[in-house]
Amino acid sequence: MAARFSFDAELSALSASLLRMSSLATEAIASAITAFEQHDTARAEAVIKGDARLNELEREIEHQCMTLLLRQQPVARDLRIISTAMKMITDIERIGDAAADIAEISRHIVRDIPAVLPDIRAMAEEAQSMVCDAVEAFTLADVAAAKKIIARDDIVDDAFNNIKKRLVSVLTEDSSMADTAIDYLMVIKYLERLGDHAVNVCEWTEYYKTGVHHTGN
Repeated sequence: MAARFSFDAELSALSASLLRMSSLATEAIASAITAFEQHDTARAEAVIKGDARLNELEREIEHQCMTLLLRQQPVARDLRIISTAMKMITDIERIGDAAADIAEISRHIVRDIPAVLPDIRAMAEEAQSMVCDAVEAFTLADVAAAKKIIARDDIVDDAFNNIKKRLVSVLTEDSSMADTAIDYLMVIKYLERLGDHAVNVCEWTEYYKTGVHHTGN
């Protein structure tokens, strides 16, 4: 009984670490988008520097998972929780990487393409919302919510394709905007990947709850 209590306490600590890492990643997304829109170099620098903390947390959580596996004798459900955590931190770390990449791009943009900025903002909000909701679905072990979030990836994909077409048109009409158009294309590609990572988190939530892993990517 005491061993099980200790194990449950360590699982709770693992969940808390995952939530802390997820919170930092979602905050990084929001800051990166603001830096992009406002040409806020200081904010962009903060996002880039903050990515190191996410990398540290990834290593810390990996250590927690390995400790649980080696010191305890987890049953099947416990193993699913631990393996889910190890898979999730990879996606969360990559979410942080995407935020840092957007921040890096924002430091070099000197001209705007105002016509597409509202659409990029809407795409960013949807991608960020997907990430936040995916983490919440995992926290609540809510498979129904996870499935709804997965379906929303089509919204992000459609936004990516529509904005890409408009940027190609801008590039065709005005070659002087080439650098900005390419930077914008890179930003929306990172936003599209955020949706993919949110989907991955949802798929691992389903695995954690049911033992079945379906992948759409």
